[in-house]
Amino acid sequence: MHFHILQHVPFEGPAAIEDWIYNGNHTLTTTKFFQADSLPALDDFDFLVVMGGPMGVEDVQQYPWLEEERRFIQQSIAAGKYILGICLGAQLIARALGARVKKNQYREIGWFNITIDEKNLSNVLKDIFPQNMNVFHWHGDTFEIPDGARHFAASEACENQGFILDNRVIGLQFHIETTRDSTALLVQNCSDELDGSTYVQSEAEILADPTRFSEVNHILFRMMENLTKQA
Repeated sequence: MHFHILQHVPFEGPAAIEDWIYNGNHTLTTTKFFQADSLPALDDFDFLVVMGGPMGVEDVQQYPWLEEERRFIQQSIAAGKYILGICLGAQLIARALGARVKKNQYREIGWFNITIDEKNLSNVLKDIFPQNMNVFHWHGDTFEIPDGARHFAASEACENQGFILDNRVIGLQFHIETTRDSTALLVQNCSDELDGSTYVQSEAEILADPTRFSEVNHILFRMMENLTKQA
């Protein structure tokens, strides 16, 4: 299977997703918008992964390629591609599907629990997520759930943490691809957001426990296996 990744900033790459792709003998290409890369033809990939970034979905004046990216995501959904969006990526998918993206009540950065609504999990996600799990967050915005999609995850700080559409389009507000190295890059480049507010942890708290990263990566790997088996 051929994967294509949309990457918005150099310090927020695919992390453990890339490890899984290569370990599974899949192939990978990337559009790095910060390098003015071009987008692929729809026939050139099977699975689209949309990464995170510090910009907002409406920051088109500063990042004109966001509008082109939104149209490309719409076209990919219509073409029946498998799509995974993480953080900003999930917001871009929601926006491409006509849902609103807005400021969340709280900035949420660090390791916080999510609760899974098991009745809304489709076949491809069934039995992957525990009912409660500790995951990594780094966001200030939130998405509304697109029409026809199933809402399946929430946290105390942010109600809309995950949705799935047609058993093949998944948006995750939280990060399960993150590794200690990729998280350290986020801290290094976005430390000004660590403001000590209610749902924002310190750098020391964020990086304290390396086992957290392997635990969320295990969930990611199971999800990717199910998606590619279905494809």
